Amino acid sequence: MATDTEKISQLKSSVANLNQISESEKTGFQVEWSKIQTPTDEIVVPYDTLESTPEDPEETKKLLDKLVVLKLNGGLGTTMGCTGPKSVIEVRNGLTFLDLIVIQIENLNKKYGCSVPLLLMNSFNTHDDTQKIIEKYSNSNIEIHTFNQSQYPRLVADDFVPLPSKGHADKDGWYPPGHGDVFPSLKNSGKLDALLSQGKEYVFAANSDNLGAVVDLKILNHLIRNKNEYCMEVTPKTLADVKGGTLISYEGKVQLLEIAQVPDQHWRRGRLTRYEAGGISVIETDYSFPSIHLAFSKQVNEFKSIEKFKIFNTNNLWVNLKAIKRLVEADALKMEIIPNPKEVDGVKVLQLETAAGAAIKFFDHAIGINVPRSRFLPVKASSDLLLVQSDLYTLVDGFVIRNPARTNPANPSIELGPEFKKVANFLSRFKSIPSIIELDSLKVAGDVWFGANITLKGKVSIVMKSGVKLEIPDGTVLQNKEISGPEDL
Repeated sequence: MATDTEKISQLKSSVANLNQISESEKTGFQVEWSKIQTPTDEIVVPYDTLESTPEDPEETKKLLDKLVVLKLNGGLGTTMGCTGPKSVIEVRNGLTFLDLIVIQIENLNKKYGCSVPLLLMNSFNTHDDTQKIIEKYSNSNIEIHTFNQSQYPRLVADDFVPLPSKGHADKDGWYPPGHGDVFPSLKNSGKLDALLSQGKEYVFAANSDNLGAVVDLKILNHLIRNKNEYCMEVTPKTLADVKGGTLISYEGKVQLLEIAQVPDQHWRRGRLTRYEAGGISVIETDYSFPSIHLAFSKQVNEFKSIEKFKIFNTNNLWVNLKAIKRLVEADALKMEIIPNPKEVDGVKVLQLETAAGAAIKFFDHAIGINVPRSRFLPVKASSDLLLVQSDLYTLVDGFVIRNPARTNPANPSIELGPEFKKVANFLSRFKSIPSIIELDSLKVAGDVWFGANITLKGKVSIVMKSGVKLEIPDGTVLQNKEISGPEDL
């Protein structure tokens, strides 16, 4: 059987023969747990200590004219049963993620007379659809630019040979290598130099499905005043966020710690070596796949603890454009690799990905800002869609605003069964979205259909046995109720 070194060598030559990769794309990380320190308020700045923004609208315009908004738009809506980019899923009032983003920036540009452009980083999966979709914004007061992130070949787990070399020449043989690719892709696309020539200084990058990721003038003002090259927005962890990456202080620098870097107890510690194989960073270990993981000596449980690690990464990032140019040109952004195992037509493959947050340690004066939870409102599943379509939120100028009538600062915990997973199925099972202002938790499983104007309060559990259908009548109020059949209503 081939050794890892032989596999790497074979990988290099295989990648060199793949003509779908441009030349720019072809071109041991270990942490001692005892050295991890909790960041101070100088490194993770509390949001409420930020200075107010200038009262003079002209000063605000000057700030905003230095800004670019970038949305990570490479993801498909497949997990929610949709085709095409996830950003075109309708979120509220018939408006999509992308509609809301455009409305927000339109209003900013109109209010202050500034010219904040919108950049969309697509993947080869979303590029064509996005080009068609953005035509509807041609009369808006925003410049909209698109560029593609890299495409890398999936690696066959057994022998590290690129999947396209084994006959998978279609899209399944390739993958976009995570959002850490945003920095070189900005440079390689020519967008970075174009923005710098227009006097732009900072990019605000965020996931397109995070409805809380709106432009914040206080953060922009703070970064420009303090010459921070990089800022990661973090927010307090709840038990629902135990897997989110966290910021740590390590040997005098701030850096991101991800759960993928923390093995379960059964993972063995290994030697990690980094190879550049045709532009792809590959880890060699002294144990074989699937144990390719970045090694720590503590268990995952400690990472998940909300006592030890109180904050997590929202993936709302503010980065200085000149600093990106400097570091990309010096090939200095050597982010940790996150191996992502997948399966394609029964073949176990490996995707080697990087996270944009991991770049924090390479920038000068990098900080985190501990922001309010309202800046993290992602829609990853239909349960999140239920939250943002309900009376818990209202829509004002493209901004999704939380209803002040909700006294509990935490959102209700919502767990919907597989019958609700696809957006079309989810929407068909609700005549209208229930009122959930006073809801603490909701669990729904089985063949359940909701009538109109239903109110849910406290803890509600509706779990049907297989083959039993439940139709909840219009106007029903359910408070602290456990339902397992029609007789419980």
